[in-house]
Amino acid sequence: MTQTSTETPMAHNRLEHFPVAFFSAAMGLMGTSLAVEAAGFATLGHGIATFAVLVFATQAVFYIIKAARYPAAVAAEWNHPIKLAFFPAISISLLLGAIALRDTAPGLAAIIWGIGAVGQAVLTLAIVTSWISHRGFGVGQMSPAWFIPAVGNVIAPIAGVSLGFVAASWYFFSIGLLFWIMLLTLVFNRLVFHDPLPGKLRPTLTILIAPPAVAFLAWLQLNGGMLDPLARILYNLGLFFTGLVLLHARGLLRLPFALSFWALSFPIAAMTIASFRYGALSGVTVVTMIGWVLLLLLSAIIAGLLWRTGLAVIRGEICQPE
Repeated sequence: MTQTSTETPMAHNRLEHFPVAFFSAAMGLMGTSLAVEAAGFATLGHGIATFAVLVFATQAVFYIIKAARYPAAVAAEWNHPIKLAFFPAISISLLLGAIALRDTAPGLAAIIWGIGAVGQAVLTLAIVTSWISHRGFGVGQMSPAWFIPAVGNVIAPIAGVSLGFVAASWYFFSIGLLFWIMLLTLVFNRLVFHDPLPGKLRPTLTILIAPPAVAFLAWLQLNGGMLDPLARILYNLGLFFTGLVLLHARGLLRLPFALSFWALSFPIAAMTIASFRYGALSGVTVVTMIGWVLLLLLSAIIAGLLWRTGLAVIRGEICQPE
């Protein structure tokens, strides 16, 4: 006599759906550690950096296991027009780690910078190749997340110059600046003339702040720390985009939580650091005050993201199939 099976279908394996976009959490935490340190709280900054390293290491282990067990899932992310742009978050996290270590452990920082820089160079070439050869991408699939590869390139000189990689730093800065300008035109065309960004992608609007803020910090390294006209232009562009994003903050708060909300953290951290640096170099007290306001905002964002991510993990709301 045949017995009817009463087994329930197995739940999906969450590891298969561990998103590459989650590496933006490590980016945000590392950026926060640098912002806190720039404000003068070195010990607290080092503590946050240590936590960021642990987060990055955990994410890296999970994603390596995912790549080994579910290569098709990684390939699907690579071929996705939005998820593709988040792969450089891995190399960016390494470059930020080099910035955190450049003063206390320059030898280790140089090794980490080298690994991150090679990864960033390879990913930039691969992603741009995918963009220009993948005929399935449409304007509606573009979002500010496409700036992430450009941001990675302009981050490289921040530690690269002081570690002795001056020629390579100029290369990365040149590529990052070029693609930021190109993508800025394309992204604004998408935002102005096409459908609004879907809910999960609206937090990526904050990424508009990152390229000019990071480029400002990189340019200071490349030009010897002088507050020249280009440095002033870059900082003020970052200030403009910060104001633009803050005008949309109310709408963002109404959205249901998603891991894409971690995109809020790093750009605010970068602008915080830029404000402290600009204020110190210019002697303009108002700019330094902007830095303190942004640091408070960043602290609230990080606290909220950590709480909401932990809640989502407990509830099993993340690493779900889309």
